[in-house]
Amino acid sequence: MARWFLALFLMLAAAMPAHAAECRKVGDVDGKSGKPNFLKIDPVDAAKLAEIGIDRAMIFAAMVETSMPETGGCWAGPSGNFDGQVISVGMSQWNFGTGSLQPLLKSWRSRFATNAAFVNARNTLAPAFGELLFSDGCLAATISTACRNGLLAGQDAAGKLGPVLKAELVALFETDLMLQVQTDTFVKLLRSVQADLARVFPSGPITARKIKWAIDTKVQQGGFPADADLLRVRLKMINQTPEQRTARLKALVRWYQAIGETIDQDGIVYDLAWNAQRWTCMIDKGLVDEEQHELLTLTFLRSRTATGNGGRWQALTFQRRAKIILGVGSIGGTRTGDCIA
Repeated sequence: MARWFLALFLMLAAAMPAHAAECRKVGDVDGKSGKPNFLKIDPVDAAKLAEIGIDRAMIFAAMVETSMPETGGCWAGPSGNFDGQVISVGMSQWNFGTGSLQPLLKSWRSRFATNAAFVNARNTLAPAFGELLFSDGCLAATISTACRNGLLAGQDAAGKLGPVLKAELVALFETDLMLQVQTDTFVKLLRSVQADLARVFPSGPITARKIKWAIDTKVQQGGFPADADLLRVRLKMINQTPEQRTARLKALVRWYQAIGETIDQDGIVYDLAWNAQRWTCMIDKGLVDEEQHELLTLTFLRSRTATGNGGRWQALTFQRRAKIILGVGSIGGTRTGDCIA
């Protein structure tokens, strides 16, 4: 989405076994020179995150959890235009389609002391596509036609990256410098979650589970339900009888299962039946507490607004967060926990 957790999985799943064993893995890794724990976290950001109980270890645990369904835990894990995003790459699958990749490329370029040093590194890592990737057209908020056509020329008709473009993206995104850029970007995202938590849960407490849930929601969907929606749903929850609570929780699981069985839901083929059975079992056994009940309801509220590719990933977004909330779930066929009273 394991301690933690954009939701684009089906095509990546087929490639995961091959690159997962060979890639540079996400985590508090050593530098390529052997320097241990070389990745830096801004002291101000670290202090602010510590206020809500997030330390260095938890930051990297969150990064690992985020990367698992995206890249199989790899720092690079590039994919092509199968989802309409032109290229997605990096532990959070930043992409050209949403404009999330361009800032990372700009940041990497800006960290060289001279333009000559940048050009040398670019040409060494990506001799075929590097000049295009860092062109004005590819760094614009909306990429140019020339950029799009050039990058698509390195892919097949189904949006699968050709070996040259894929290798160059891996080389670039596995550099120590790009690992630092990705870390900085992710930490800034965590900082933004801090304010979101205060709005979404104004009466507190802010628990570890809520923090994990908020991180995944922010990373994958960019934000949280509006205040009016939160108020409406919470008023309905307050007025539920215990019987209604149970019935409505089970209805959420049936919604997930039903939408997952429709023709255009992807990324859940290895998970759907197992998750539905275990989560229903947990509800029947009374293993879902009030905080979990609230978070599952808010997850439903947000997941049904996942509109990417016409709503193609709604079931996937729900199952990612449900696994975080319940501590039980299957993501990409990797199963955690079970229904045990």
